[in-house]
Amino acid sequence: MTQSAAELRRTLGVTDAVVIGLGSMIGAGIFAALGPAARAAGSGLLLGLAVAAVVAYCNATSSARLAALYPASGGTYVYGRERLGPFWGYLAGWSFVVGKTASCAAMALTVGAYVWPGQAHAVAVAAVVALTAVNYGGIQKSAWLTRVIVAVVLAVLASVVVVCLGSGASEAGRLDVGASGGAGGVLQAAGLLFFAFAGYARIATLGEEVRDPARTIPRAIPLALGITLVVYAAVAVAVLSVLGADALGRAGAPLVEAVRAAGVPGLAPVVRVGAAVAALGSLLALILGVSRTTLAMARDGHLPRALSAVHPRFQVPHRAEAAVGAVVAVLAATVDVRGAIGFSSFGVLAYYAVANASAWTLGSASEPGSGSSAGSTSDADAGSGSVARVVPAVGLLGCGVLAFALPAVSVVVGAGVLGVGAVAYGVRKRRAR
Repeated sequence: MTQSAAELRRTLGVTDAVVIGLGSMIGAGIFAALGPAARAAGSGLLLGLAVAAVVAYCNATSSARLAALYPASGGTYVYGRERLGPFWGYLAGWSFVVGKTASCAAMALTVGAYVWPGQAHAVAVAAVVALTAVNYGGIQKSAWLTRVIVAVVLAVLASVVVVCLGSGASEAGRLDVGASGGAGGVLQAAGLLFFAFAGYARIATLGEEVRDPARTIPRAIPLALGITLVVYAAVAVAVLSVLGADALGRAGAPLVEAVRAAGVPGLAPVVRVGAAVAALGSLLALILGVSRTTLAMARDGHLPRALSAVHPRFQVPHRAEAAVGAVVAVLAATVDVRGAIGFSSFGVLAYYAVANASAWTLGSASEPGSGSSAGSTSDADAGSGSVARVVPAVGLLGCGVLAFALPAVSVVVGAGVLGVGAVAYGVRKRRAR
């Protein structure tokens, strides 16, 4: 097999990678997640956002270090396989592919609900088909469309912030960060808000399509995360200052209700359009990420090997993309999964737990790609290695705490999905003997 047939083409620079990360993170979640988070934490919503940001930073740092060392498609599936063993890589890939496939269908239905509520399923299927076709045409087409989507969504969110903070309805007293929902409420809010940050993994899963990945990915991931945190903090402060924690917790469409409360109801339709576009951006990035992880798992035989094919002209995993698009389209056409994907949240945290555990094994500064010469044993290197392990340790602990702070149903279903994956792995290994 020639290299062009076996590998994807490296075309993405830092800007493209950052934009894809922003398209993944600044999605429909910010238009809806603030309400549930406020219900859980009350006036501690901003504390929950801070906790989520810390865990996301640790995960992003771990992912960046690993992606520089293993610049291949698959993200944490590859890192877990290489650092912890085949089973842990498989479990990360399983939780990502199964959970995010359901998330794709849910996001497609979100697009349908905003664009044409009466025909949500039909619009969802059309969105999946259209975005799969864009991805099939090459990663640069996907990156270009993501730039447009990110620009539109950022413009809408900026309008919301300006309108809310500039209105007479805004009161600084509503920003009291006291945890009226208790510590448990703050952690649950952090768990809910964390998933709005989780899209930076998309940069890592596209590692095989990034130019100079050892430099590009470690730059792109923290840049995308930092921009997203600033945007989310501004939106949360603006909306909370207008609605207050109680009203925000009751809001079905928090940003829409915030602009109405700010005295600019004419902006509400624009916000709805922004939410639909944001959902499209999330769906586009999700399909990209799931198809690349599917490609990596197919290469190792955990999924049908036919899915590992790379298109000779477009240099994309065309069969994996088509398969993911077909499954998501069927789900979007037949099932309303928006209220039944709690396991996806649990699975994402399990995925990042594996990433942090993998990064923890990098340990010392003498690890390849760390900047120190191999075999160095100086005190400075040893100290650097100790510091290098703090971030993934905090990230691993944070993932565990947030996972089990989720509603009980999400924890039970999520653990069940991981259990099914583990059994499937064991059966396959036994048959292979």
